[in-house]
Amino acid sequence: MSSKENRQLHLNLFVTPVGHHEAAWRHPDTDVDQLLDFSFFQRLAAKAEAAKLDSIFLADRVATSPSAVQYGAIGGYEPLTLLSALAVVTKRIGLIATVSTSFNEPFNLARRFASLDHLSGGRAGWNIITSGTDAEARNFNLEQIPEHAERYERAREFLDIAVKLWDSWERDALIRDKESGIYADHHKVHELNHKGKYFSVKGPLNVSRSPQGRPVLVQAGSSQDGRQFAAEHAEAIFTAQQSFDEARAFYGDIKRRAAKAGRSPGHITILPGICPIIGRTEEEAREKEAKLVELSNPAYSLIMLSNRVGFDLTGYPLDGPMPQLPVKEVRGHQSRTNLIVELAQRENLTLRQLLNRLAGGRGHRTVTGTPTQIADMLEHWFAEGAADGFNIMPQLMAGGLEDFLELVVPELQRRGLFRTEYTGTTLRDHYGLPYPENQFAVKPASQAHY
Repeated sequence: MSSKENRQLHLNLFVTPVGHHEAAWRHPDTDVDQLLDFSFFQRLAAKAEAAKLDSIFLADRVATSPSAVQYGAIGGYEPLTLLSALAVVTKRIGLIATVSTSFNEPFNLARRFASLDHLSGGRAGWNIITSGTDAEARNFNLEQIPEHAERYERAREFLDIAVKLWDSWERDALIRDKESGIYADHHKVHELNHKGKYFSVKGPLNVSRSPQGRPVLVQAGSSQDGRQFAAEHAEAIFTAQQSFDEARAFYGDIKRRAAKAGRSPGHITILPGICPIIGRTEEEAREKEAKLVELSNPAYSLIMLSNRVGFDLTGYPLDGPMPQLPVKEVRGHQSRTNLIVELAQRENLTLRQLLNRLAGGRGHRTVTGTPTQIADMLEHWFAEGAADGFNIMPQLMAGGLEDFLELVVPELQRRGLFRTEYTGTTLRDHYGLPYPENQFAVKPASQAHY
């Protein structure tokens, strides 16, 4: 189906220094000194770019705890700082950073992303999150995270201001005429004079319009509020789906919401996360999986699960059932908590079994098999309306990334499902997105609508 339509999937690398499995840092092949080794991240980015991946992505969480760092390799670079450095040593691959609207101001964020887009020649992307834990809130003058709906209300105003700031310089505002002494056409540089419920911002931005106009807007929430926000604003969506049916339902829902919001559904790229373990034979892949399970620490896994769902599960027996959780009372990560509870109920998992399932991807789909089996699964989801591509999350980065890039990507290329060369220079080019119109620009009379 995809070949007939000349449609190709998109592949994004979700970067962690050790891998997405909770025990990846304990694996014999992992160098635990690389968390703050820039040359390591440079090599990862170079490999992903050589394979022609669309982008690399960095998540972020602005809190940790002594109990978490006791058992887990947690801590590392702030995403925009690292991606700014990687912008200098890469040429084509997109650079997507996670930044929260709950703990930032629109002007500072807009300035940082405009800077990254200039530094990279138009490869910046912003993964918009609202954050979801009290631990993070307590690092920013709050006792608990605001209610879910309030966080999204703030995020909408935040994003509206950020977009206006990026638009505050028109594309041709810079004149740079030394002879006349005119650097910019001030009629094409605009103040916002925004006064809203959460923010007051005068503008304009003190950075001229960047190569993409604005960064590609990415979103990762799958709650009802998150879906609606994504349908109205996102240009790419990172989502966690456990089954093909769930992924296809999510895909159809987002595309319908986008059309209802007056957007082109084709301008939203939906990328479910997959956490692969790959072997040249299925037996080899299962052996790799078993090694990671053997290295897992249930005490740490239980702490991480408790933090994710917002309920303390550390007193429950590991070989008993997953306790009933009041999901509707969750202030934080509603969609992920619901996914975890439904997974445990659907498969009748004990708490220990659930921890093993989540250890490799925190609720993203884990898949173990040969390159052909992995490619078959990706093609099926892509061709049958469950995905536009995938957020690749190797459970073990040491060797696991190479397995995907050297074994699975060539198989997808042989099937005509993935590019063999970049055809553009910006992240918008890679995703097939149009250059955004400037809301302040006055259209020529020939283009005006009456």
